[in-house]
Amino acid sequence: MVLRRLSFWLALAGILLTIATLWGARIKPAPPPPMEAPPQNPYAVTLAAAGIIEAVNENVRIAPPVSGLVIKIFVKVADHVEKGDPLFQLDDRELRAQLQTKTDSLPSAAARIAEQEIRLRDVQDQLNRLQSVTDRRAVSEDDVQRKWHEAEGAKRALIRARADLHLAKTERDEAQTMLNRLTVRAPRAGTILQVNIRAGEYAMVNAQEPLILLGDTETLQVRADIDEVNAPLVMPGSPAVAYLKGFTDKAIPLTFNRIEPYIVPKRSLTGDNRERVDTRVLQVIYGFEKPAFPVYVGQQVDVYIERSGNPVGPQGGTRLNPHQDHNPVGGESEEAKEPQA
Repeated sequence: MVLRRLSFWLALAGILLTIATLWGARIKPAPPPPMEAPPQNPYAVTLAAAGIIEAVNENVRIAPPVSGLVIKIFVKVADHVEKGDPLFQLDDRELRAQLQTKTDSLPSAAARIAEQEIRLRDVQDQLNRLQSVTDRRAVSEDDVQRKWHEAEGAKRALIRARADLHLAKTERDEAQTMLNRLTVRAPRAGTILQVNIRAGEYAMVNAQEPLILLGDTETLQVRADIDEVNAPLVMPGSPAVAYLKGFTDKAIPLTFNRIEPYIVPKRSLTGDNRERVDTRVLQVIYGFEKPAFPVYVGQQVDVYIERSGNPVGPQGGTRLNPHQDHNPVGGESEEAKEPQA
């Protein structure tokens, strides 16, 4: 009897606990306020995009002319280099040995020329003496003819010796050129943005990442990725503004530069979990003056491009853009929103 009563009260307590748990689950805590207010749309009708800051001349991915062992690095990150300055050195011991061999062969080739010149003068002198004899009974015609052929052969040998010397010089110059290629130099002036190779590592021609990344950090631009669905909405000359990620008070006015008329797969990822990675984008280039706050090459920004209005449909009416309420992560357009707390 006691066990029955105890079982009854335990079951009742379990039911009450379950009801209380379910009732408490209905009460959702208020979401915490955002750490930073989202950027405000500055235009009435806007085309939003994800952008990235890059050098005006675009970054140069430095790669070696041939695969080889790196023996010396001449630069470090943030160094400014001029055109032709050395960046890194590949192992050149084999080519230096070849160059030395080619160089050492030049005196021998020059000596053969001197020998052929002496022989030619000797044979030519003998021929002249034979031809100067007027009495054909003293010198036969066959002797003169053989000496003439010998002189012609000496001339040809001299020509061949001179050609051999020229070839030896050409091979030496080729070895010198191949040797110079192993010192990789800056193709233009700029700032070293990345150094991804160290002395002692093996440099590959088709490496996934550049050994050295060179860019011009003095003059920057923004490359905005517009979803291909919204590509017809982009108008040349449209003004725009960019905001740094996480800083809604740091706006950068943009000036239209150009539209690259080729849709490409999206490569610049923002890291948002809602982002589409299988989309294709139209890239719009905007220039800007350096702001008072620091900006860096490779930094991501939210770009808002002013749009005059929605496109006109076939009947003359206004066609609504089905993506206008999306956020700038995917590059879709959006209408102006009320300031958020």
